[in-house]
Amino acid sequence: IVEFLDPECEFCRAAFPFVKQLLQNYEGRIRLVARYFPLHNNSVLAATATEAAGAQGMYWEMQEMLFTRQSEWGEQPTPQTDLFIAYATELGLNVDQFTADLQNPDYLAKIERDKADGEALGVAGTPTFFINGRQVDEPSTDAIIAMIEEALAK
Repeated sequence: IVEFLDPECEFCRAAFPFVKQLLQNYEGRIRLVARYFPLHNNSVLAATATEAAGAQGMYWEMQEMLFTRQSEWGEQPTPQTDLFIAYATELGLNVDQFTADLQNPDYLAKIERDKADGEALGVAGTPTFFINGRQVDEPSTDAIIAMIEEALAK
């Protein structure tokens, strides 16, 4: 499964528990590749924070924290760097490394590459899911599960 997501997207936040449940229900049978498709003011910074946390083995924990606390930082006109550093502290990350990693040009290049790939595939909004290369046309839980089951049956 490939998911194009935006950490600042309310619909991605709403889909996160379902995606997490899918990974549990199909553990060892499916793989999720998260790709970024930033569309809001703090999306790139949030994606970078997720990658910076991932460098310390806390990718999923940061992603979950960003979704859970999206109301604190989302739709803000200014960069929410200090708040993301506070989240890193709360997660027990090495804050000096995390702060330095927020400036890592490799993360920005990855985010830009993900968005360009999404645009080339016709992604127009988030979340957008692909299962074995096929875009989920009807982004409902039932449609996604049906496509997964079909792919696994092959």
